[in-house]
Amino acid sequence: MRCKHSFITALLGILVALLLTACGGGGGSGGSSSTPAPAASATNASPAAAALAANAAAVAVDFGVIGVQNMPFVSVTVCTPGTTQCQTIDHVLLDTGSWGLRVFASQLPASLALPQETDASGNLLAECMQFFDGYTWGSVRLADVQIASEKAAQLPIQVIDPGYSSTPSDCSSIGASRNTPTTLAANGVLGIGVFKHDCGPNCVQQALPATYYACAGSACTSIALAEDLQVANPIPYFSTDNNGSILMLPAVASSGAASLSGQLVFGIGTQSNNGLGSAQVIGVSTSNGTFKTVQNGTTYASSIMDSGSNGLFFQTSGLPVCASPNTAYYCPNSTEQLSAVIEGVNGANSAVSFEVGDAATLSQADTGDSAMPLLAGPAYVNSAIFDWGLPFFYGRNVYVAVEQESTPGGMGPYVAY
Repeated sequence: MRCKHSFITALLGILVALLLTACGGGGGSGGSSSTPAPAASATNASPAAAALAANAAAVAVDFGVIGVQNMPFVSVTVCTPGTTQCQTIDHVLLDTGSWGLRVFASQLPASLALPQETDASGNLLAECMQFFDGYTWGSVRLADVQIASEKAAQLPIQVIDPGYSSTPSDCSSIGASRNTPTTLAANGVLGIGVFKHDCGPNCVQQALPATYYACAGSACTSIALAEDLQVANPIPYFSTDNNGSILMLPAVASSGAASLSGQLVFGIGTQSNNGLGSAQVIGVSTSNGTFKTVQNGTTYASSIMDSGSNGLFFQTSGLPVCASPNTAYYCPNSTEQLSAVIEGVNGANSAVSFEVGDAATLSQADTGDSAMPLLAGPAYVNSAIFDWGLPFFYGRNVYVAVEQESTPGGMGPYVAY
């Protein structure tokens, strides 16, 4: 989600998952927010939330808001700056492929007054955040954001609100509105990727359509915006443990799991529980956060590490696409054992083995499983992109180092595992 031209997105997995759950029986059905009864499969768990360190937050993979597989959720507390007027929001999508916190106005009580951010000219700020086939729209507000015991004061966040002002036509023309928890399949998005701001220098240099706006009444005008006013990744604004994070999830059997518990640990090499150890450091582009993947002789030059995608997404002729309406996924006749090499911009190479199953059969057979490690497909990505979505994270500790921050593995940005 690094501005208009980027392909990195939290919503890639959400959108394609909705296709599968709507007709394959996986997850929920009919937009229900209730969790289906578990099938005969394991529930994997990490230590109880009470045992978590101060710099660690509980992560849950469950059916969440509308019953989508492979979605990791955290709870986030937002407060009126400098006060104890706060609201904790659960089932916020944890996304290593985007930057910044986005919550719905509908999740915030009227008593919680978050001041709207203004630019140097006093303009009230709003944002259109673009996804692959849709957008979120709303004002930019200031909030004290707390996750576990870590706090970022007066952080710019997006408050998603389709009723705010009048959605600019260059925003609404992008695709479907993702302006409700149901259409987003979460109560918000917590972007903790490698960058500090969601648009960066691109928005400083010029006004980009369908990005940031100055609003007066119902009229909103596209504007350039300084980085320090842009919606921000909270991690580099913590007072401690602010150079990155680790997403720790247990392994999942190929048959799936009803639910999953893990943790998000803040900092890299700052506490006894977040050392880098022997993890392989994969340097990523300082401009767009990508690296290379080589799979079956094909080089995917724009690869990403994205917990917000619910499968592994890449285009290949080596796997059959599922029949309609599940064409977002692959459906091989039997589970395929595959391998790839991840290549960092720092010259590091890492061999990775993974499996791809028949998504249609899995969704029908494992209707009670929210964690499904064999999902993969071609949806929304182009031939340059290999999206290492949540199945990659199962059974790994995945590190994300923030740009311009020092860590035991060198200066960010990088990912490691």
